[in-house]
Amino acid sequence: MALYGHWICPFVSRVQFALGQRGVSYTLVNVPPTAARPKGFVVPEAFLAHSPKGEVPLLQIDEDYLADSLPILWWMEERLSEPSLLPSDTDGIEQVRERMAWINHTIFPPMIGVYYGVETSRIAAASSALSAALYEMSQWLEHDDWLTGSAPSLSEAALVSLYVRLDGLRALGFDARLPRQVEAHRQRCQDLPGWSHVAWSQENLEEYVGRFTLFRERARERSSD
Repeated sequence: MALYGHWICPFVSRVQFALGQRGVSYTLVNVPPTAARPKGFVVPEAFLAHSPKGEVPLLQIDEDYLADSLPILWWMEERLSEPSLLPSDTDGIEQVRERMAWINHTIFPPMIGVYYGVETSRIAAASSALSAALYEMSQWLEHDDWLTGSAPSLSEAALVSLYVRLDGLRALGFDARLPRQVEAHRQRCQDLPGWSHVAWSQENLEEYVGRFTLFRERARERSSD
């Protein structure tokens, strides 16, 4: 099994977390996302052949390949043995599917908006939208430890990238306090086996913040010319 990806990509973190939760051995093939790909980087031929959009993550299981994080998470449920990261009942599985889609469409856009924001007003708007989304999510956690059901699931895998880069988001302008339920959930996620596969070092954090700080500076210089 091989995962083509890079630590800075939030979509790769989803897959790494799920693999770590399952205790699956895999090879990480370093392929940065397009926006972070160094000039002259040689992209592996297998990646070019099997990633339709040319973006990470791409997972290889035996001779088969699949791209895009959420389809990969579901694919692993079909291809890999226990432990499953889904509830045992049909209603629970459907709730996981709905919540993963909600996270993808409601949490991720403002999260990305914070670190790709250039104008102060846009960063503030993204921060506010992310805060509102987290408040809505906190209602799921009012009476349960996990996002879906009584155990960690693919819902946690879909969300975990937010927790991984939270300190970086704060350095880049996310200024809201996490709802109490979300903060407790974040701490529980950090105690899971999958967390060690995605947790950032101080060096990772500094590179992430530095990369987007420089991105903003250059964008502002271009707009002022």
